[in-house]
Amino acid sequence: MADGLLRKKVNDAGLNVFVDSAGTSNHHKGQAPDERMRETAAQFGVPIDDFRARQFEVSDFDNFDWIYVMDDRNYQNVLRLARNKEDQEKVKMILNEVSPGNNAPVPDPYYGGQRGFEEVFDLLDEATDIILNKIKETLNG
Repeated sequence: MADGLLRKKVNDAGLNVFVDSAGTSNHHKGQAPDERMRETAAQFGVPIDDFRARQFEVSDFDNFDWIYVMDDRNYQNVLRLARNKEDQEKVKMILNEVSPGNNAPVPDPYYGGQRGFEEVFDLLDEATDIILNKIKETLNG
């Protein structure tokens, strides 16, 4: 959902920025996002039906300036793949954009019903607004 939100925002802003997402395991590799997540995103004008899961790779450190993770487990999994301090410094908890230093995880929406997905959407919408502003600042140097 964060991927879809940020892609839409950078596209709407006319920015030439590549946004992608990846999981830290291969359990859902090649699969579409959860149906309830797709429905929630579509409800707010963020189509993610065409997205397919892929696994995070070491080369992602070379391909991305910032790597956002949803929770501590993902944070630790990505850090284990880091080759050096530069790689490590790219990895950030996404909700730290909203509440710096809190290291709060994105809640798991799967057991919270439709409202759980909407709450996660709201959190990620706020975080991706902040990320978009950081991207604009970086591009404007």
